[in-house]
Amino acid sequence: MGSRYRGSRRQVRALSAFINLMRAAESLSAAQSRDLAREGLTLPQFGVLEALYHLGPMCQKDLSRKLLRTGGNITMVVNHLEDRGLVRRRRRRTDRRFVTVSLTPRGRRRIEAVLPGHVGRVVRQMEALTPRELDALREMCRRIGTRAEEDNDAQG
Repeated sequence: MGSRYRGSRRQVRALSAFINLMRAAESLSAAQSRDLAREGLTLPQFGVLEALYHLGPMCQKDLSRKLLRTGGNITMVVNHLEDRGLVRRRRRRTDRRFVTVSLTPRGRRRIEAVLPGHVGRVVRQMEALTPRELDALREMCRRIGTRAEEDNDAQG
């Protein structure tokens, strides 16, 4: 579905591409959310577990930046994961505001059980593109994300 906006060719092209990008992202997100729900996880919970699994313990502030979530949202997600025994929080003794989040052994087992299926689904969905197209998409998304971050920084 393209844009019905009646503007310049440049505006219509940008809006149409944006709509297609957002629809694809929402479709992928909905599919992943549905599949992860069967595993008893939300997409944000999976994101936290996956980040801690691959990057190691990190403070909640870094988690929120890494996952593009607000601090309040990350706090809520970590609360739920902690209640389930999947993560642990530790406050720094010298600065109690600094909270480090890490996987528990149970959390490590959980992400190790869920990750292969998640990766398989992503690979299958992305097979709609050739390897060259995947590389190009990755680069284009990086450039768009960088521009959006620059705009956010300029406004904030």
